[in-house]
Formats: sequence, C-alpha cells, structure tokens
Amino acid sequence: MKLITFSGPPSSGKTSVILKFCENLKKQNFKICVIKFDCLSANEEKIFKNKGITIKTGLSGNLCPDHYFVSNIEDCVKWALNNSYDFLITESAGLCSRCSPYIKNIKAICVIDNLMGINAPQKIGPMLKSADIVVITKGDVVSQAEREIFAFKTRQSNPNAIILNINGITGQGSEELTSLLIDEKEIFSLDGKELRVSMPAALCSYCLGETKIDKEFHKGNVKRMNL
Repeated sequence: MKLITFSGPPSSGKTSVILKFCENLKKQNFKICVIKFDCLSANEEKIFKNKGITIKTGLSGNLCPDHYFVSNIEDCVKWALNNSYDFLITESAGLCSRCSPYIKNIKAICVIDNLMGINAPQKIGPMLKSADIVVITKGDVVSQAEREIFAFKTRQSNPNAIILNINGITGQGSEELTSLLIDEKEIFSLDGKELRVSMPAALCSYCLGETKIDKEFHKGNVKRMNL
C-alpha cells in the first residue's frame, strides 16, 4: 500500500485536488481510501462517496488536529492494509502553519492558493517548507503577473519542492500530480518512521482548559514579548 499525505491552509483547495487525484487513480483500477482529519466537522464524505471513494473522518475536537493525526496515523495505516487498499490518502485540517504532520520518506504534498496573498508563502512554516510537492490552486482567478510572483515566493520558501498548478474545478494539472505519485514505494507499517519536523513545544494551562487570563494562571510553556 502507498501512503500519501496532503496538507495546506483551510480553503486552499485540498479536497478538490485530492478528489481529482483519486479520480485519476480510479481510472487505473486502484483501490483507494481517504482519511480526512479535521476539528469540529467535515462535510466531504458525501462528495467522495458519490464518486465511489471510501472515506473516513477523524475529528480532533478540542485537541490540535495535527497532533491528533500523529496519534492515529499508525492505526489508519493498519486498517488500510487489512482492507487491501492500494492507496491511503490523508488530508490534514491545516489550521496551524507551524505544524507539519509529514513523515520521513512518505510523500508530502502542500496545497496553497493564489488568493492567499503574495507574501503568504513566507508566513507558512514546515507545512510548506518541508513538502515534497507544492500544489498551487485558483490560478484562474488572478492575473498572470500575480501567478508568477506567487510561484516565485513559493519557490523561495521551498527551493527543493516540485511546484504544480492545478485547477480544482476542471482538474487541469492533476494528471501530472498523479504521474508523480503513482510509482511511490509501498509501505507495510509505520514501525520506525519519524516525523520530518518536531511539533511545537506548547503545553500550557490553556492547552489543559484554563480560561482565566491573569498571569497567575500562566503555567507550563509560556513565551512573552519584549515590549
């Protein structure tokens, strides 16, 4: 089985890109499953099921969705292997630009869009900077000059990534992504695998449910500004 991880900010077009990728795989008779990690709700199940694609959803609730991903991905892989899937495709919630649920030697794709602003790539951390492939969407709603500047800023943030432009509505460009991923090496477990980048060091009183703002309630990892 092949594991492919997708990440990216909210509303960047991750689901649309994944759907086009899955449709391309189905044409070649691969058995595919998608696992969507989110926080409070996710409404993609109907879209994928209508296309005949198996999808499972994991909701992290009040936990960090990327930490939730790391805590559950091993069981997800075992489940996919036990059900003889050819591809397991995961989609993260993408709420934190600092987090990166990417695994060493597992293909990682970051989806961003041209409407984020030309300086957005510089504001995204490991989610963009450690990706193998960066997919840029919504190029049809900005000018050629804006597309080129955004792509240049993306290249500055991740000089080593393959950068693709994909139209999430028409699917234009998705076949190139499929050709890059279809020959990925198979995995049989995640034993011994590691994250590419450590998660943020943030365990404080507010992580554990505190709501009061007074300094006397600041416990654990606290970082203050120099004013």
